[in-house]
Amino acid sequence: MTTETVKGFRDIEDASKRNEIRNIIENTFKLYNFLSVETPVIEYEEFVKGNNSNDEAVSDVFKLKDRGERNLALRYEFTFQLKRLAINKKLPYKRYQIGNVFRDEPIAGNRWRQFTQCDCDIVGSSLKDEAEILKLVSEIMSKLNIKFTINVNNRKLLNEILDELKVSDKNKEVVIREIDKLDKLGEKEIRENLSKYNAEKALDIFKKDEAYFEKYKSYSEINELKKICSLYKVKVNFLPFLARGLSYYNGSVFEIKGELKETIAAGGSYLINGMQSTGISFGLDRLELISKINVDNKKALVISLGEDKVASELCDKIRCSNIGCSILFGKISKALEYANSYGINYVIFVGEEEVKKNKYKLKNMVSGKETLLSLKNLLLSVTK
Repeated sequence: MTTETVKGFRDIEDASKRNEIRNIIENTFKLYNFLSVETPVIEYEEFVKGNNSNDEAVSDVFKLKDRGERNLALRYEFTFQLKRLAINKKLPYKRYQIGNVFRDEPIAGNRWRQFTQCDCDIVGSSLKDEAEILKLVSEIMSKLNIKFTINVNNRKLLNEILDELKVSDKNKEVVIREIDKLDKLGEKEIRENLSKYNAEKALDIFKKDEAYFEKYKSYSEINELKKICSLYKVKVNFLPFLARGLSYYNGSVFEIKGELKETIAAGGSYLINGMQSTGISFGLDRLELISKINVDNKKALVISLGEDKVASELCDKIRCSNIGCSILFGKISKALEYANSYGINYVIFVGEEEVKKNKYKLKNMVSGKETLLSLKNLLLSVTK
């Protein structure tokens, strides 16, 4: 029997940084009054695919059957589940969800088949809500100490340009998917692919300065979004070829770039049950790679040398100071080895002499320094 993980899946043996990032994102969602929800990992395949079965992400869903031979699938994102959650809700309905999603796709670079998304969405949204989402993005990136760029575009503008080029309605979606690959594939390859649909001239348009796009009616929404973002002191960058791969987007699209080649967050506007909506999704796995945050992971280990009652009481006092603490009984050498193995910062010795003097030996496992301290000073040293 093999104990290896399935390709595209992994064990994460130290998730402390991930948990800290998750907490920062979740707390920020709460500050903007998003409601926390949880949804099933498994849904009916028909519901998962919806009307977007030609989208690359949808075609990559993991399919399975239950004992009743029903066609099921693992969720590939959270947005489609809003169709159920948003029914009969007062608008705007603001929800967030953090959890694992799954895609049966090729593994390359920083792509996994199981990954964690952190989503927030507003059902019943306006351009002002879109700007607020981007303000939230800016706040989270700053808290994570990540250098970032917010790129924006609008699907209506893309469609208007394709109408100008006389691209047929049946070919628009495939052309938009090709355009969205412009930052992943070379321009030559994209141009060749677009030529099959007489849309290669779109690449020349995308090279124009932003002022050129003012002639298009749909650019007015981009301009308005930029103005509102400016009021929120959020800088956004207009990227005319930005499309995003999912066909359900019907207005603004967003993409957040950092120090990775891959996108670290993305989203846009779409319809949910006929209601205009907007949202953003952060990729926790990629944020972990580039965020520069200090994880406060102080831990202590109390070694009881025949003084279990006092050691236990001391351990409780340390935990009350919000510092992780555990007890080991017996050999000092094994306890120190254990502390080193698990990155424990402090070791405290509790023996007969320590109890008599009401002073305890504290060993800093980073510096190696040992000091004899009263209980009060010991707690101050461990918690500072």
